[in-house]
Amino acid sequence: MTPARSSPQSSALDWQGESAAARPDGSVPLSADRSATYRPVGQVRRALAWSLCVAGLLAYNWWVLVPLKPGLMTSPDELFSNLEISGQPYAAAMQHADLLSGILLAGAFLAVGRRSAPGGLRDWLAMLAFAAAGAIGGVYPEVCADGISAACRRQEWHFQLPASQYVHVAAGIAEFAAITTALFLALRRTGGSSSRTASSYRWLWRGALVCYPLLGLAYLLNRMGGVMEAVFFVGFTIMVGTEIADRTLGDRAVT
Repeated sequence: MTPARSSPQSSALDWQGESAAARPDGSVPLSADRSATYRPVGQVRRALAWSLCVAGLLAYNWWVLVPLKPGLMTSPDELFSNLEISGQPYAAAMQHADLLSGILLAGAFLAVGRRSAPGGLRDWLAMLAFAAAGAIGGVYPEVCADGISAACRRQEWHFQLPASQYVHVAAGIAEFAAITTALFLALRRTGGSSSRTASSYRWLWRGALVCYPLLGLAYLLNRMGGVMEAVFFVGFTIMVGTEIADRTLGDRAVT
């Protein structure tokens, strides 16, 4: 008997991942309705993405060195961004670290590509926005310490400070908003998954629900702002690593 031949349309669907068959590269589509835009990350791009990610996160977390220099941060109420004010010790190095971090993290997400996770375009874009906002914050540092100076806060509220102050503040708000949006979208995208990355998203979201009110309270009272910033920096670091892992390690078990 002559074996049945598949139609060109059927073959095209198989190539795009619409059927249950494996693709020519050996990867198996995750779902028929979403895998057509999914492209597994190759080994070279995976290595590049992780290299850029690790380097970017090292630059992003320059703040962990602050306790090693006594007197650099005078109060737990002081914000880490206050240390980047021109004229402060190591201000230029910290500014450059923020800029470098943003560039490297943007490079990491560009390396994995927008199709690196099924349905993950929107949180990928949000992570790019997070990286861009961080870089902008490094280019435009604050001009006075609004975290500990009442005079600076008063001038800031009355728009009496140079534009750099407001660009930095806006970049900081955009940075927090972008990565929180990415977390929300990733949480929805992996809602039915039992993978380790999906579990990380869920724990990060629970942490955000607890910590965001505390952060708002710290800013309103001008108390413990530096401590709360450190907590969020740790959470953001975990989020970046989880997003890259989600897009490169293929840990996509579904319950």
